[in-house]
Amino acid sequence: MTIYIDIVLMENLMMNSIILLATGIILKEKIKKVRLFLASLLGAIYSVVSYMAILKIYTSIGLKIILSIVMIYIAFNPQNIKKMWKSLLIFYLTSFVFGGAAFALIYIVKPQEILMKNGLFLGTYPLKTMLLGAIIAFIILVTAFTVVKTRITKKDMFCEVSFTLEGTNIETTAMIDTGNLLKEPITNTPVIVVEHTLLYKCMPKEILNHLDELLGGDFSNIPEEIKEKYISRLKFIPFSSLGKQNGMLIGIKAESIKINNKEPKENIIIGIYNKSLTKRGEYRALIGIEGLGDVH
Repeated sequence: MTIYIDIVLMENLMMNSIILLATGIILKEKIKKVRLFLASLLGAIYSVVSYMAILKIYTSIGLKIILSIVMIYIAFNPQNIKKMWKSLLIFYLTSFVFGGAAFALIYIVKPQEILMKNGLFLGTYPLKTMLLGAIIAFIILVTAFTVVKTRITKKDMFCEVSFTLEGTNIETTAMIDTGNLLKEPITNTPVIVVEHTLLYKCMPKEILNHLDELLGGDFSNIPEEIKEKYISRLKFIPFSSLGKQNGMLIGIKAESIKINNKEPKENIIIGIYNKSLTKRGEYRALIGIEGLGDVH
């Protein structure tokens, strides 16, 4: 069977382009055609060299991994190691799905003269078979990532929270922030961050409207009767999130709290945030994994 080098080059150039394009779409990266073409061309040239078996090193796993990393950098130019590994993972996942779809189609169509050489799948199978496999793989990937994203958004990113403070029950939607490890430093009690406007029903406005002054040690706007009742109960909680480094929150211990209507918990502090957490009000509280416990 005669295999032409230019055919090997073009087929691999097309497949690499489709795989990198799908990877970029899944990652929501800004795709530049020139960079995508250069990365695809590099992979195609490697395929030709590997097919010709000029040197055994060209078929080594280590070199293939290095080639993949270089292709990712050329195509997407990730700005840090985390983004690079994420891009590489999606690139390999996409490649495996594309390869599986192509093998399945070839098994069904059963074209003649199929050859496997140095890890390359070659033959006289029509180009439309390869393209159809790429389309099927692309649909599978996009559908799978859409389903996963939807499940995460609806189930794993938000929860319903109700807590009792000063005998008043407050209900709201909270976003689960896995990076939120906020605790009250003295008692090591988990903290749930809540917008201050939610607490108007159960706490004096003199406190809620002057949080910054209280953090600065200014109690001049607080009437004596309120000061006597609340000042000793307020907690000062350091944090490094919410867009502010080395910040402070004022907190107060809730009487009880329920997450997704599970068993109530008592050892939770409400951290009072004096701004809105979102522009559209999708959620009005942040809960970390410590506050979430085993109830989700």
